[in-house]
Amino acid sequence: MSHFSQIKTQIRNLKSLKNALTDLGVAWKDGSHSLRGYQGITHTAEIAIEQNNGYDIGFKWNGKEYELVADLQYWGQNLSVEGFLRQVTQRYAYRTVVEETAKAGFEVSEQKQNQDGSIRLVVQRWSS
Repeated sequence: MSHFSQIKTQIRNLKSLKNALTDLGVAWKDGSHSLRGYQGITHTAEIAIEQNNGYDIGFKWNGKEYELVADLQYWGQNLSVEGFLRQVTQRYAYRTVVEETAKAGFEVSEQKQNQDGSIRLVVQRWSS
């Protein structure tokens, strides 16, 4: 029997999560949605990602962070669950850094994707 699993993350900012998913080319739906699962079982999440196999994945707020919610038996993404979360988390961190530094008056002056997959950012702020 299959069921929904909830996988903890360190994702706390919904705007950065949405931007990260968009950056990665993931089609998502905003707002409270019922995720479709095995034998018609549903689970509510704030972000829903429809899969071609008819089973959804999503992100649900647990009071501290957004958890990935999915019926892992019907995972239909190109990456493994771990690979998907790694990409989302990296892009989420990137978006959070860029948004927070912009609030402090900084802008990205240099960005480099390293061979190991990490991203090097240089930010600067001009003073008058």
